[in-house]
Formats: sequence, structure tokens, C-alpha cells
Amino acid sequence: MLYRKMPKNRDELSILGFGCMRLPAKEDGNIDEERATRQVRYAIDQGVNYIDTAWPYHMGESEPFLGRALADGYREKVKLATKLPSWLIESREDMDKFLNAQLEKLKTDHIDYYLIHALVGDLWGNIEKLDVADFLDKAKADGRIRNAGFSFHGSGEAFNRIVDAYDWDFCQIQYNFLDEKNQAGTSGLKYAASRGLGVIIMEPLRGGNLTKTVPQAVKDIWNEAPIKRSPAEWALRWVWNHPEVTVVLSGMNEETHVEENLKVAGEAYPNSLTETELQLVKKVERKYRELMKVGCTGCRYCMPCPAGVNIPLCFELYNNLYLSGNADETKFLYAAQLSGAISVGETGFASQCVQCGQCLEKCPQHIDIPTMLESVVEELEGSDLEERVAMARQLFKKQA
Repeated sequence: MLYRKMPKNRDELSILGFGCMRLPAKEDGNIDEERATRQVRYAIDQGVNYIDTAWPYHMGESEPFLGRALADGYREKVKLATKLPSWLIESREDMDKFLNAQLEKLKTDHIDYYLIHALVGDLWGNIEKLDVADFLDKAKADGRIRNAGFSFHGSGEAFNRIVDAYDWDFCQIQYNFLDEKNQAGTSGLKYAASRGLGVIIMEPLRGGNLTKTVPQAVKDIWNEAPIKRSPAEWALRWVWNHPEVTVVLSGMNEETHVEENLKVAGEAYPNSLTETELQLVKKVERKYRELMKVGCTGCRYCMPCPAGVNIPLCFELYNNLYLSGNADETKFLYAAQLSGAISVGETGFASQCVQCGQCLEKCPQHIDIPTMLESVVEELEGSDLEERVAMARQLFKKQA
């Protein structure tokens, strides 16, 4: 495991952090605690010392899970990060209320790295007026938090203003080879580093979209490299190649993910990719931009939808329609998964959208969700949708 130092406090942090937003789950959607605990503890045993969670992850169950998973001495081996849900804050008192509840959930007396969560739009202005600076100063002074930071999903021009608004220790931004000019982007990464902030990276694989369904055209480009690497390894190495990056969070929920990421995290030095390799990544980026239809990362901040639309799954399948090139298979999966035939749950079709617009305020990627859902309806529903749903229900009934 390689380590990099936080600029201000000189903490040596593992370059790979364990992100707890997408833990392994059971069929009912609840965290598979036995399996997730094994994964988290194994990663820690192999040198990972930065664990990241937040109030809303896994419908509020991620923090209590970690409180249990980090028992038996594991809490003392890691730096623990969680986040103040900025969109729920209505008063200065709320800030202490949420932090104290999180300390209880996590079964700890302090948070090592505490972030103001998901700053976008007017959220920073609102929480700044409620005196978040006083909250952070006092929480640091009384020992409940050790380091103060923020996570960012806004536009680039707002990022520098937030960096300069408080004496932050670190920040967390979305960054991958498709997001150099999106949100904080490369300019934000460099600005934060120039101001002495450690930088934690989220979504290095864009919610798994750079690894789940890799189009043949993209595979062909990766195969041009003399050194063969998986798409995940290429994407992670590209982020770690930036010396301004301190930690890269990975939402590992498969044992193979943990093993691969640990291996790469033992080799990925800054400035280690050659110019030829960087140009190869750039070529892959251009190909993805040709193929992808919507920039959804599957973060689920748009959920729950009042009309019951499963927005992330709609967009995942819509992108897969173009990334895989297999229309029949994708349309069948759309019918099976959104009808509840597989999960025996509620329907979540794009056509259920009532254009209420609530999702627009929540989306970190600033996607025009209602408009994009209209495209999903046009290309993945159609007159034969009921027939495909009936086929799926019959198939999965036989398999049950």
C-alpha cells in the first residue's frame, strides 16, 4: 500500500480509501453485513486506513453498520470520515444535533475527517449564513472532529469561492478522466492543492460506468497498450497519476474489486504514466463521449422519486443501450428490471415521470432528468413493453 501525506496535518493516508456508499447488499436491499464487514476489515488489514461514509448512504444504514464493523480494534486503525447533510440543516443547532447523532451511530468519540456534504447551488450560501464556521471551529476545539472539509458537486466557478471561505483542511471532489472539466475538475484540483488542502477523490470510475459495460470500441483502444491493464486499473492509475490527489475512494462491493484495487494501490505513484499512456486514456475519453448519452454516476441523490421512477437504473440501461450495442437484450432487461419482475418490487419506468422537477435540484451532475427520461421512454419502452414485461414475469416465475 502506498501512502500520501495530508498537507496541513501530515497524516499518512492510504492512497486507496474504502467508500461505503455502495456496500454489498442482500436481495431485500439491506447491507449484507457479514460480507461487507469481511471486505472492510480485510482492506484495513492490507493497509487501507481511510474509511468514508455519510448520513444518507444505504438509506441511513451505512454509519450504524460501520459502528459495528469497526469494533474489535479496527476503529483505532483508521481515519474515519463522514459528512454533515447540508440540505437538512435549518439552524445552527441542527449542526450539533446531526454530528452528535453520527458519533453515536459510529460508536466513536470523534470524527477524523468531517465534511460539509454535497455543496451545490445555494447550499453553501445557506449553511454559511447559519454560521457553519462557528460550528466547525467549536467541534474541532472540543475534539468531536479533527479535520474540517467539504464535498463538492457544484459548478467550477463556485468551487474556488468555497475553498477561500474557510480554513479548510481538505476537500472531496468528483474526478476521473471524463470529468476534467466537469464540476471542480482539474482546475479545482490544482487550486485546492495550491491552497494547502488535501484532496479526496470520489467517483474515480464514474459510479462503475467506466468498468461495468465496456464497449468493444473502448476495449480495442485499451488493447493497444503494450502493458495490459483492466479498465478499472487504467482509470485509477490516471487519477493517482496526479500528485495533488491525496486519497482515491473506491466503492468496493466485490471481493475481486478489493483485491484488484489493493494491488494497484501498491504500485500507482504520481507522475508514473508515460505520455503515450496518457494519450491512450485521452483516446478512450473521446470514444466514451461519442457513445454515452447521459452522464449519470448512479449516486442516487435524485432518489426517491415521488412518482416512483427508478432514475439511476433507467439511465444505466439507457447508456448500456449505446455502450453494448445490443438493443434487444437491453430492452428486455429494462422491462424485467423496471417492472419488478426480477426484484418483485414496484415498477420504476421512465414513463411514470410527472415532470415535477424535484430531481433537478438534487442531481450533482446537473442532468436535465425529466428531458432525458423522455428519451428513455422513446428508446426503451415502445408498443411492445407490456409483452416484454409479461415474458420477463413468466421467465422469472419459472426460475423462482
